[in-house]
Amino acid sequence: MDIKDDDAWLYTISSKSKLIDLNFKEIWRYRDLLMLFVKRDIVTVYKQTILGPLWYVIQPLFTSVIFTLVFNNLGNISTGGVPPFLFNLAGITAWNYFNNCLSGTSDTFKKNENIFGKVYFPRVIMPMSVTISNLLKFFIQLGIFAGFYIYFLSTGSTISLNINVLLFPIYILMMAMLGLGLGMILSSMTTKYRDMTVVIGFGVSLLMYMSAVPYPLSEAHKKFPPWVATFVEYNPLTQIIEGFRFMLLNTGTFTWLGFLYTLAISIVLFLVGIIIFNKTEKTFIDTV
Repeated sequence: MDIKDDDAWLYTISSKSKLIDLNFKEIWRYRDLLMLFVKRDIVTVYKQTILGPLWYVIQPLFTSVIFTLVFNNLGNISTGGVPPFLFNLAGITAWNYFNNCLSGTSDTFKKNENIFGKVYFPRVIMPMSVTISNLLKFFIQLGIFAGFYIYFLSTGSTISLNINVLLFPIYILMMAMLGLGLGMILSSMTTKYRDMTVVIGFGVSLLMYMSAVPYPLSEAHKKFPPWVATFVEYNPLTQIIEGFRFMLLNTGTFTWLGFLYTLAISIVLFLVGIIIFNKTEKTFIDTV
């Protein structure tokens, strides 16, 4: 029997693809593989370590303590009446999710070259699995934050939620899109330029300090040169960190213009990442 209709085939592998190709039908078909990679990412991260998943808790707590000692006690950075430790923990919790998504997807091609070179599946499943698996870590750290939140609330600290907490799922989505989009762009670059691996590690460390993680945006305007303060303010990650603190601690800066600006940047970077990723996956095996 002659099969002329492409729809008669279960799988069609072709070098031709759309500019922005999110084949949700095919991704859904491979959902079991996606969940398998998610489980792999969760299990293998701290496999053969002494403390195991406790590192999910230790890292943000120790970082918050260091930030409190250095920036708030030594540097005298004001947190607007919010307990400095809780202020820092909120920023670090949000930052860690973005950072883990970015770092986990930035070497997708190099880390999975053996799998990609032997079997076909939608390549975008790999960075997607990293983003989904990091949600577990994020919610564990968010639970730790909630525990300290209740403690400080019981001691009479002036903290409270506000109506913006309804935007919480959108903030998670924006962090995921930013981390995934930038990660896919950088992953495509590291296939040709191995130096990018070093640059990424250094750049992400600097980016944290330029995203108002250890200080409020108001302090950046007071103590930074105008051009640096402007960069910090228009950094979409700053808007996310500030918005995260605003809805959970009722402190910081929030504007609808800043929120919509960040949402637009997140969507654009995600789409650009998809375009570059889809283009790179066709030829990466020749350069990795």
